Amino acid sequence: MSLGDDQEGSGGYGGTGQTRTHLPGGTTDVYGGARRSGRSSSRSLVTVVGVVVLLIAAIAFANRGGDGSSSSAQGTGGQPNATTTAPSGTKPVQSTPGTIPTGYAHDAQGAQSAAANYAVALGSTGMFDKTQRDATLQAIVVPSRVAEFQSTLDSAYTPAFNKAVGLNDDGSTPAGYTFVSRTNPVGTKVTESSQNNMTVEVWCSGLLGMAGENSTNPVTNSWFTITMKLEWAAGDWKVVTQSQKEGPTPVPGDDPASSADEMAKAVDEYGGFTYAR
Repeated sequence: MSLGDDQEGSGGYGGTGQTRTHLPGGTTDVYGGARRSGRSSSRSLVTVVGVVVLLIAAIAFANRGGDGSSSSAQGTGGQPNATTTAPSGTKPVQSTPGTIPTGYAHDAQGAQSAAANYAVALGSTGMFDKTQRDATLQAIVVPSRVAEFQSTLDSAYTPAFNKAVGLNDDGSTPAGYTFVSRTNPVGTKVTESSQNNMTVEVWCSGLLGMAGENSTNPVTNSWFTITMKLEWAAGDWKVVTQSQKEGPTPVPGDDPASSADEMAKAVDEYGGFTYAR
């Protein structure tokens, strides 16, 4: 029985003992349509009001966060406060389309925003091109470490590695295929901090592979955590070191894999984001 329906006894209406009289022409019972409609409407109104009250209470509870009694990120019983993972509300850093976002705030939120966006850049398809890779490193790495990063990554992005992921030896994409390499930050946290140095962990989901008919390297999903040590240099947060480990990884869902054409189309049509803590 749904809300707003009246309970009826056998042969009676509303417990009054009076029976319904159906008149010719499809008219309603002796109480008239107006009264029954009024009772149904009032019950519906009560239901709506109740839902609204519960919704307001739920929103208030979700936004309540800490009560100010402790500066710790942990709430009662070791549970994190709502503010631990809630968005800060800070506007994303200003950037030019097609470039890596730079110019972050000189605080923990700015460092987390920088780490998230730098993780995206370091996991992009541009890293497979020497010219684009060097430009990325110049933009996000502390100046004193750029040469070291370039040397290390030049040793990693070899023709053999390119071939292993389905690319041509020079890192270009074979005709008729779409190469996919995307890092999607899920969340960030600061593990060490001082005025000019921050260590930030970025939990990510990643896509890597070749979309196209007859591809032997289909696009797959992975989960990993990137740890970046950042330094405030030249008016911005810059990468000093970067490392990566697997997980945390959720249980795979039951979603069927999309076709190569669907995946290629999605990569072409859906752009990325600028991340802000």
